[in-house]
Amino acid sequence: MDEQKLIELAKAGDRKALGDLVKKYTQTIYNFAYKICRDKEKAENTMSETFFSMVKAIHQFDGNSKLSTWLYRIVVNHCFMLARADKSHLFNDPETDEGLFDDRYFTDWSSLPLKNVENEELRRVLDDAVSQLAPEYRIVFMLRDVEGNSTEETAEITGLTIAAVKSRLHRARAFLRKEITKAFQK
Repeated sequence: MDEQKLIELAKAGDRKALGDLVKKYTQTIYNFAYKICRDKEKAENTMSETFFSMVKAIHQFDGNSKLSTWLYRIVVNHCFMLARADKSHLFNDPETDEGLFDDRYFTDWSSLPLKNVENEELRRVLDDAVSQLAPEYRIVFMLRDVEGNSTEETAEITGLTIAAVKSRLHRARAFLRKEITKAFQK
């Protein structure tokens, strides 16, 4: 059965259709939540909360976007709530205790081809650097560069303007580039 039909049935109260939608998106939502939360338990909790929200609000889904976009938005909202509750993810330079998003950290990102990275050490360093990103930057980076959403889709999912998505993505990439460079200069 196609997704649109499942959505219509779920809106009408069909529990099997709702279950099929949950089953279809379980792995996608868990993977995305894990990439953002960086913790198995938080990712599982976020996934559960996301599907609970979907079940409660499926009748509000208007079909103006893809269901996956709508679900990503719910995940993002739950991740932001977790991040607000956990202030340990504030993003400061441990050496200076200054925020890392000023001009001295903006570097050229274009020479690092993420999709074809074969060096395991580079992947580990990149993963460590991504885990240091503040949630609002990590979410944009993951949606855009890892999940492959367009800037417009990322803006819709996060509720940000296109300019804000571009700015956060640029800052996230600049920080990651700096961290990768720093790791390999040791």
